[in-house]
Amino acid sequence: MKVFQMNSTCGFGSTGRIAVDILKELEKCGGEGIIAYGRNSAPENVNSYRIGSDLDVKIHGVLSRITDRQGFYSTSATKKLIEKIKDYNPDIIHLHNIHGYYLNVALLFDFLKEYNKPIVWTLHDCWAFTGHCAYFSFNGCEKWETECYSCPLKKDYPTSLVMDNSKKNYKQKKELFTKPENITFVTPSSWLKELTQKSFLGKYPVKVINNGIDLNKFKPTESDFREKNNLQDKFIILGVASVWEERKGLKDFIKLNEILSENEKIVLVGLDDNQLATLPKNILGIKRTNSIEELAEIYSVADVFVNPTYEDNYPTTNLEAISCGTPVVTYITGGSPESVFEGNGFSVPQGDVKAIYDAIKKVDGCKTPTKDFFDASKRYKEYVDLYKEILGE
Repeated sequence: MKVFQMNSTCGFGSTGRIAVDILKELEKCGGEGIIAYGRNSAPENVNSYRIGSDLDVKIHGVLSRITDRQGFYSTSATKKLIEKIKDYNPDIIHLHNIHGYYLNVALLFDFLKEYNKPIVWTLHDCWAFTGHCAYFSFNGCEKWETECYSCPLKKDYPTSLVMDNSKKNYKQKKELFTKPENITFVTPSSWLKELTQKSFLGKYPVKVINNGIDLNKFKPTESDFREKNNLQDKFIILGVASVWEERKGLKDFIKLNEILSENEKIVLVGLDDNQLATLPKNILGIKRTNSIEELAEIYSVADVFVNPTYEDNYPTTNLEAISCGTPVVTYITGGSPESVFEGNGFSVPQGDVKAIYDAIKKVDGCKTPTKDFFDASKRYKEYVDLYKEILGE
């Protein structure tokens, strides 16, 4: 069995790590695969193919900021990708994030229609069925259910600073993405499954496969983090994000900070230089790290992980924290509560900072056991089983 995966990244960020973990599980089961990616670099030990170049991504990004046509440039890079797919001749094509300024979706889906190979498409967000955005619940927009127009999220990713082509994008994506007949959609959460079934993709089967993580890496880990940061006697409240956008709840951490006692300390990982410069002095801010070892150390030393997200699918940060022995407090947002089981944390109403603090008090001093349910090997074996089911093996 040969599987050709496509994602914006390979081994980098949550979706990039998921693609690599799926490939490893496929190889364990006797199959083979390749990951085509558009941004950053790939691990040396992974069979991969770079789509286009950094310059291609920059040009695509600049044009998108003017025209609001993210996903409709990168013509040359996509033509070369199509030739690579033909040469590899996979049994299944597995799509992940095909947005990210590196693909021409019109060329790709015209090809996929004619190529007529089975497609698995994992939706890590909502971009596939909107005219612009990757998420919309934070703003309460429901235009995606009928037809996008006059997008209220034009300046959100994928940012457009000039034009609004949300209506054109919506119509074209609906036409393109429903061309191939043999598509099976996968969502990491039941929340996103329900949205997908309500969208123009609802005619296709949708299966839930929860995200998983490497429990050999994300596990209770000893470190001198407390000593290094003079936190020996502090109750550590941790927040982690790859990018601290507004929807990730940074402002709520600022509000939470105002009601904490002297022995309670917020530590935030993933901040940029501007955010670090404006952070209250009694919050410890740390830049983004892609080091799993460093993340595991920080998760393990925390007393509670707080995820005040306003838009999310099935955040792997929750899984990582729980697997390092740290309970989670999160908002009832998207698929985030689906990873919080009895005994490993609490879900509270969105925007209720006082409820977060009350929940923190309930987990004070306790540690949660690792959940084998989050084991990447178990979760991503489900993809291999799905491949076999599709191919009739």
